[in-house]
Amino acid sequence: MACAFMLLVVSSLLLSSCFLVSEAQSSHDPLVSGLSWTFYQSSCPELESIIRKHLKKIFKEDIGQAAGLLRLHFHDCFVQGCDGSVLLDGSASGPSEQEATPNLTLRPEAFEIINDLRARVHKQCRRVVSCADITTIAAREAVYLSGGPYYDVPLGRRDGLSFATRNTTLANIPAPTSNTSFLLSSLATKNFDATNVVALSGAHTIGRGHCTSFTQRLYPTQDSTMDKTFANNLKGVCPTSNSTNTTMLDIRTPNKFDNKYYVDLMNRQGLFTSDQDLYTDKRTRDIVKSFAVNQTLFFEKFISSMIKMGQLSVLTGTHGEIRANCSVRNSDNVYLSAVVEEEEETWKLKTKPPQSSIPYTMKYVLPLKNMRGTAKTAYLPVLQRSG
Repeated sequence: MACAFMLLVVSSLLLSSCFLVSEAQSSHDPLVSGLSWTFYQSSCPELESIIRKHLKKIFKEDIGQAAGLLRLHFHDCFVQGCDGSVLLDGSASGPSEQEATPNLTLRPEAFEIINDLRARVHKQCRRVVSCADITTIAAREAVYLSGGPYYDVPLGRRDGLSFATRNTTLANIPAPTSNTSFLLSSLATKNFDATNVVALSGAHTIGRGHCTSFTQRLYPTQDSTMDKTFANNLKGVCPTSNSTNTTMLDIRTPNKFDNKYYVDLMNRQGLFTSDQDLYTDKRTRDIVKSFAVNQTLFFEKFISSMIKMGQLSVLTGTHGEIRANCSVRNSDNVYLSAVVEEEEETWKLKTKPPQSSIPYTMKYVLPLKNMRGTAKTAYLPVLQRSG
């Protein structure tokens, strides 16, 4: 009888947790005009399965790439909105967002993965899905495939036609040395409250940090808010203030998306100043505590905050474009422009064999150069003669 009662209690708790996370997915602010939960239902119904299938393979080989994709989404949205501008290479108009200091440590593989996903999606569905939407879905998959919650994301973003300057990029991405006062005031300009700030910071439950982002807490004197044993271990990883090494952001479960990041903070084991100060500051301490003891609550607030972030200054409708290559604007290359113009006719030919005795095959590789002359590869449909 007692066992049956306990089983009933456990089952009720599990159902309650599922309900809370499900409820979080539906309790969000109204969507920005132009976005939809079913945007690609007709034009690319297999979109999310294509992305998940490929990312599963990548994460199986290197789960660290999940954090790289999640961070890429953050850095895209915080600077002039979720428009894929961080993916663009520099051009004659100036250096790209990638060359700004906060973005120098973004994983190069993350950019490659997004463009690879774009190629796979466009091959299946034609050029109807934006790089901004692919980046958004990839970030969600990074969370889910790392053990975090699954949640739907509204889609319909279009890709931007410009990128921000270095100064604008620097001004919009908080440094790891920032304290809570700066974080709250900075993110308030994007309509984020204290709960949003603490929840989004929970993304640091996966990934790694560079020594140069936190050694000011070790040298010349140790930060008093840092656990001594934790600090001594970090000194072993970062023997000097300019060490180029990296270390895990969450010492308890570094590759699992969970709430242990907040447990770290309560034990004075947050890596960055921007992390640990969330527990030190009275305005956010109770939020940290609540997430540390209630993972379902953290997931709920993280989901709503991510959906909110994913709608920052998005381009929809006829604004922006759908890039044929995530790192290059469609108008930036004559070769690319020519292929884009012929794309519709090419796809007609793919579905209807040409009336000719000369056999044709489809090839999805087109070498191109961007405005800086850097070699790129655009995976676009191009007709080639066989033989």
